[in-house]
Amino acid sequence: MKKKVVVLGAGLVGKTMAIDLAKSFEVTSVDISEAALAEVKKSGVATQRVDLSDTKSLKALVAPFDLVIGAVPGFMGYETVKAVIEAGKNMVDISFFPEDPFGLDELAKAKGVTIVTDCGVAPGMGNVILGYHDKKMKITHYECLVGGLPVVREWPYEYKAVFSPIDVIEEYIRPARYVQNSSVVVKEALSDPELISFPEVGTLESWNSDGLRSLIKTMSHIPNMIEKTLRYPGCIEYLRVLRETGFFSYDPIEVKGMKIRPIDVTAKLLFPKWKLKPGEKEFTVMRIRMTGIENGKNVTYEYNLLDHTDSDGNLSMARTTGYTCTAAAHLVMDGLYHHKGVSPPEYLGASAEHFKFMLNYLNDRGVIYRVETK
Repeated sequence: MKKKVVVLGAGLVGKTMAIDLAKSFEVTSVDISEAALAEVKKSGVATQRVDLSDTKSLKALVAPFDLVIGAVPGFMGYETVKAVIEAGKNMVDISFFPEDPFGLDELAKAKGVTIVTDCGVAPGMGNVILGYHDKKMKITHYECLVGGLPVVREWPYEYKAVFSPIDVIEEYIRPARYVQNSSVVVKEALSDPELISFPEVGTLESWNSDGLRSLIKTMSHIPNMIEKTLRYPGCIEYLRVLRETGFFSYDPIEVKGMKIRPIDVTAKLLFPKWKLKPGEKEFTVMRIRMTGIENGKNVTYEYNLLDHTDSDGNLSMARTTGYTCTAAAHLVMDGLYHHKGVSPPEYLGASAEHFKFMLNYLNDRGVIYRVETK
């Protein structure tokens, strides 16, 4: 009998994961949106319509399943993971919630469950790669540059959202943390823009975002670490204008006697602009550099990923994110990874066996990381 997996969230990434996992397991996709579930149904995956913000219903929902995959928006992520832990279920999550996942570590250990968080592309596979090399060398510098972009640059934003758009806006307002000379530096998001050229892509603009997340705690022995987001040049200025004017604010303002949060209006206006059109193609670009001492010698490892929407129309960001998560799901389901408590992806990468499994899993699905040693 096949093991049972439930995927919470049927968006573009949730759909991709459900379809991939259905090759090996009995999968059910769950969402509140009938339209999203209808897309998953086309692939023959079972579906259920449930309000996942109702934790009581959520706990009852996950009871029959062997593993839970979390793909809900970030603002729902922490409470969703907490409810799954309380239900006593193992989970792999990509909701990228803003709260510290280690706040759930004691509860997860008490329940005897394995909870892998932030298991996407970055954070996610970048952490796995760093975790692997951290066991082999003394790393002094880690840099991750990553972005998902449409192939066609369409004015004014030259950007399209594959993830929950409200989570994208969070990237523009959440303070960015990085590590410099063993000290944590906090700057505003969108700061320190830099133009960087990428083969086959051209010049992109990088800026500080809060992508290190768990690495600040788990890799505190590495003196220099930074993660920056990539967009087409010029995008930052639009976003800074919106942010500084207050369009991303969660604080209600009064308009004609009504209390309105500016973020809600902005989201309503921006989301249609950021939605991918049918047949529209996008790509994911990522560059990871790690410098340090290995076997007594200075060495730099560089991992490069350039992945496009595939010939079947499967979106790159959904694949690069989703297949990282489903690779980890296989490790958990097959009993190869069974650490109890909260596990950020760098814990998986610490094992050479797990690292190679995940790279091969992605490679088999056309997501290829090319590595150079300098």
